[in-house]
Amino acid sequence: MITLDDVTLTFPDGASRITAVDHLTLLGRPGVVTGITGPSGSGKSSILAIAATLVRPDSGRVLIGDADATTLDREEATALRREQIGIVFQQANVLASLTAREQLQVMGELGGRATAARRRAVRSRVDELLAAVGLADQAHKRPAQLSGGQRQRVAIARALVHDPQVLLVDEPTSALDQQRGAEIMQLIADLTHDRATATLLVTHDLVHRDALDDLVTVVDGKLNHTDALATA
Repeated sequence: MITLDDVTLTFPDGASRITAVDHLTLLGRPGVVTGITGPSGSGKSSILAIAATLVRPDSGRVLIGDADATTLDREEATALRREQIGIVFQQANVLASLTAREQLQVMGELGGRATAARRRAVRSRVDELLAAVGLADQAHKRPAQLSGGQRQRVAIARALVHDPQVLLVDEPTSALDQQRGAEIMQLIADLTHDRATATLLVTHDLVHRDALDDLVTVVDGKLNHTDALATA
């Protein structure tokens, strides 16, 4: 579970400050895809950055499970992000020189002792996730050999390597056609439900809203509207 509790984030603008997120409270529940929409500049990306512990808010709390990320130092926040938060960026950001399997293996081996048992566990986890995203037969291919939708699937699987409590997804369909976008959105929904992950997903594209469980609208950094869709 993730809770943004009365968070405010401002940025300097000359002699004054601009408010990007304004006393916003948002709950992400296990097994639920919560869509976040709103006009450009409304604060959606800032909300994800706060949720990802990449930016510390001026005030408020960010609760990941029982931990308040706003009280952690940089090293502790990095460990929390690595172990409990999966992030899928707007672009897949896969490494051109690595195969699909290697993209996940590198992530899986971060932050732990390089023992034979750990490597075996990582390999097993990687194979499981590649099968879950429909890429078991593409594991040996590098990004140039994969379609845009397949690269995004690799990015989603990579974000789930550490079995995070929270999955944060930024505009996953922006570079895809409608069919592939629908497939990616349904994949995220299925993985969220199956793995009881709390997913926050920023999107402009509401043509795929059926894949969402909840939908919130943000305007000028404030939660303007909540639309319960098919909440489980």
